[in-house]
Amino acid sequence: MENEERQREQYEEEFEAFKLGAMIQDLRKKQGLTQEQLADKCGTTKTYILRIENNASDIRLSTLTPIVREGSARNLKLSVTD
Repeated sequence: MENEERQREQYEEEFEAFKLGAMIQDLRKKQGLTQEQLADKCGTTKTYILRIENNASDIRLSTLTPIVREGSARNLKLSVTD
């Protein structure tokens, strides 16, 4: 039973990362920005933006914050849950 619970938690974490990446990609495209342009605005690399958009589960808050601040994710609200 414990193994099933861990698998479910992992699945939920991966799904949340997928949703976040998809939202950022959609909003970036709606603003007409390339991955490179968004990366330049946020002080990161195109490769890192690509990883975020393609379901990276190790997104750093220090990188996500500028994406939100730059308006690339105006409709994205961040929250931390336990």
